Amino acid sequence: MAKNILVTGAGHGIGKSIALELGKAGYDVGISYCGSEAQAMDTRDQLLAMGRKSVAIRADLSQLDSIPPLFDTFFADIGPIFALINNAGITKFKPFLDVDPELFETITNVDWRGTFFCSQYAARNMVANGTKGSIVNICSNHRLTNFPIASVYGPSKTAVYKFTQHLALELAPYGIRANSISPGYIKVTDPAVVTDRERMMVSRIPLGRIGQPAEIAGLVRYLISDEAAFITGSDFIADGGALLPALMDNTFVK
Repeated sequence: MAKNILVTGAGHGIGKSIALELGKAGYDVGISYCGSEAQAMDTRDQLLAMGRKSVAIRADLSQLDSIPPLFDTFFADIGPIFALINNAGITKFKPFLDVDPELFETITNVDWRGTFFCSQYAARNMVANGTKGSIVNICSNHRLTNFPIASVYGPSKTAVYKFTQHLALELAPYGIRANSISPGYIKVTDPAVVTDRERMMVSRIPLGRIGQPAEIAGLVRYLISDEAAFITGSDFIADGGALLPALMDNTFVK
């Protein structure tokens, strides 16, 4: 069986790291991107240099009509899908009283609705081909707590978490697994640049550091592998213990 994977939002950050990790593991990887074309092409070129099949497909997942062409191109250039990694998402924050319909739709259409219908499109192909595949949704530790100015983002990620469980239940008879990962603060910008906000975040993380995209990528690789064949409907929190303290102070600063 061909092990073909589609990673959404793989032009940069966590998605890019996931795509490259899966390429190193021997998978053929298609990637989608929206605004980061140059970085997406770099991801594709690195995958091709590994000897993997790859294609970079522009798709604005806030628009439902962009989803069928995304998958049609993937099927034509790569082949039937084995795993879908729903990584594409919009992370924006605004005080509740200032949230307008445009911001609400921007976040929910990509983070929640896009994840739903990409999963449906992938699952239909898996079922049609008898593929015992896997879907991994990138969620957030926001689903477990209530950060200020996240009244749209937090609930959207909570919806993805709950959806993953329904997805796992309904697809289990076909041998298709679905799991989610809830990252905390992950460093996706220049490692040499440390902002005041990052220093503040580290002070609240028991492990005393910010996470790296490669750590999420490694978890994705495990979840789609045969080693995780008995795992479905589960969520994996990867936040350095950020949600463990009952009182947020500087206790963990050394």
